[in-house]
Amino acid sequence: MEKINAVITGVGGYVPDYILTNDEISKMVDTTDEWIMGRIGIKERRILHEEGLGTSYMARKAAKQLMQRTNSQPDEIDLVIVATTTPDYRLPSTASILCERLGLKRAFAFDVQAVCSGFLYALETGANFIRSGNYKKIIVVGAEKMSSIIDYTDRATCPIFGDGAAAFMLEPTTEDLGVMDSVLRTDGKGLPFLHIKAGGSVCTPSYYTLENHMHYIYQEGRTVFKYAVANMANACEAVIERNHLSKDDIDWVIPHQANQRIITAVTQRLEIPTEKVMVNIERYGNTSAATLPLCIWDFEDKLKKGDNLIFTAFGAGFAWGAIYVKWGYDGKKEQ
Repeated sequence: MEKINAVITGVGGYVPDYILTNDEISKMVDTTDEWIMGRIGIKERRILHEEGLGTSYMARKAAKQLMQRTNSQPDEIDLVIVATTTPDYRLPSTASILCERLGLKRAFAFDVQAVCSGFLYALETGANFIRSGNYKKIIVVGAEKMSSIIDYTDRATCPIFGDGAAAFMLEPTTEDLGVMDSVLRTDGKGLPFLHIKAGGSVCTPSYYTLENHMHYIYQEGRTVFKYAVANMANACEAVIERNHLSKDDIDWVIPHQANQRIITAVTQRLEIPTEKVMVNIERYGNTSAATLPLCIWDFEDKLKKGDNLIFTAFGAGFAWGAIYVKWGYDGKKEQ
């Protein structure tokens, strides 16, 4: 029997219409466009500001476009995995809401929470379901309404994050294509440096937690920067070496879009030229689990069947990794 692997057969995406610019941010907190661009590399970010809309709204938009592009019918979908840190509700899962919104009757669904590394973890999880031989079509979504957990009086974090969603279709293949290998790690050291203090079972919501802004992201940027650069680069080097790839063999590196200086430091350490690095942080900011698939959504028309891609990310926990993908089709951006 030929070996089954999981290949990406399509991508869909969505970003909200509302654009939050650096000039607007500078009216909220003591910052400037020059400072944000120099320190982070973000010019604008998309914000889902309509009342009553959450992460599942963006996920549905992305997944619906994906199903149209791959000519997939609702009854063909076996599994939906949503990587998110901003679910619509504590329960049920955002993935379950997505099933109802898309009219999926045969699928099972669950969420994955690994913050900015969530899409890496979800992609490898979905690939393994395909490799089992029991599943034919799996939707893997990265979707975040980061604006819902951002304190717009905190100048250290509010310029960084945006909202958006994108999705991949995974299907079986016997060709030498697809999700080839991964190096995924979690060490637990990151709790003091990147967290949301309240809202979980350790520190439940109260008037005190609300008044003290304890339901928003807290980040110690310098520490996160140091660990992100080292661990993303190490994971990429490990997956490259394990698969006997040279730097010339790599067509694209898709790094998590957290900070332009992190992206630059990682790719310089890997000795990858900038023209092989997918970057859209300037327009979308850090959309956490959505950054990796949103990059592919943006750059899809540049991809060719057989291209060697390295995805890498780093997030709270700390959780990080790299995935090696051989791209499955010649990309053509649909309008």
